[in-house]
Amino acid sequence: MDFKFTDAQLMLQKVAREFAENEVGPIAAEIDATGRFPRETFDKMVKIGFTGIGTPVEYGGSGGNDIDKVIVVSEIAKKCGATAAILSIHTIFAQVIQKFGNEEQKQKYLPQVTSGGCLGAFALTEPNAGSDAAAAKTTAILDGDEYVLNGTKCFISGGGQAQHLLIFALTDPSKGLKGLSCILVEKGTPGFTIGKIEEKMGIHGSETVELIFDNCRVPKENLVGKEGKGFMMAMTALDGARIGVAAQALGIAEGALEESVKYMKERVQFGKPLTALQGLTWYISDMATKIEAARWLVYYAAHLKATGQNHNKEAAMAKINAAETARFVTNLALQIHGGYGYMKDYPLERMYRDAKITEIYEGTSEIHKLVISRAVLG
Repeated sequence: MDFKFTDAQLMLQKVAREFAENEVGPIAAEIDATGRFPRETFDKMVKIGFTGIGTPVEYGGSGGNDIDKVIVVSEIAKKCGATAAILSIHTIFAQVIQKFGNEEQKQKYLPQVTSGGCLGAFALTEPNAGSDAAAAKTTAILDGDEYVLNGTKCFISGGGQAQHLLIFALTDPSKGLKGLSCILVEKGTPGFTIGKIEEKMGIHGSETVELIFDNCRVPKENLVGKEGKGFMMAMTALDGARIGVAAQALGIAEGALEESVKYMKERVQFGKPLTALQGLTWYISDMATKIEAARWLVYYAAHLKATGQNHNKEAAMAKINAAETARFVTNLALQIHGGYGYMKDYPLERMYRDAKITEIYEGTSEIHKLVISRAVLG
């Protein structure tokens, strides 16, 4: 099996790496400190075509596939986990519309979120329905030619900045999960407001908010797919999203390793560079080995998705492994940096905080263990 990049992918990697170094890295500490959404960076990602990766050119996209997404997201994550999260999560909207939307929805919304500068969001989680989607309470009841939405979504990444949001709500509450559907809601629709803006441990530049629907009326043509198919659509989207989170985790780990190698070559203790201390070189060995294993899992999952093969188990494996690798590597990287690593003058403490979320969102590690064990046990 060969995961060798094509010439086009090698060029994409070079462009993404230079973009991360020149545009993302220089403001990473500032957006972490202030928690502001890096609009200027997002607009540049639109201009360069990153927001359109995976969407056909005829819908305003840049073409390419999930391997291309992994390349870009991981390169950006080396410099800023928050910016990588913004891009990765944003692409879920286009993924859902492209796979399940009708032609009119594709023509209307895909160009806006791929090359038009509009941010998209995906809203499934509720206060009492995180991993347990069956506990969802938000409703979207058809009234004439409109759906009337009532309920609350929480922990929605990019929800406050998004112009277009995919809301998973019960169109028939009596059917439970079989009554869950996907409704597209545009920003500014009466009855739709942004609630609490969360203060998080990490990825501060990626805004996380509460969404409130109070008799919010949207046209019935905003139904994406068919009524009652929302759970299947959400799980399909999450399989792809988990590969994106895995790419984010991989990039954070790679960035932490690069920082550690640089520091060990420059830092002198007891008259010798840190590279002469065997204990620390073993740390580097462990970090590099785990990253290489994670990289293969991530790209294999992306390969399966890009070629239309089942990737449910592999996406879960890639996500849980890459997330654990990111936490492991950033912890050792911070240890290598010692007291300096604990200070905000260095990026390690930010990477350490940013890494943790990859074990939680788009499905906790525990949920992924269930996905994997069920697939193996049959």
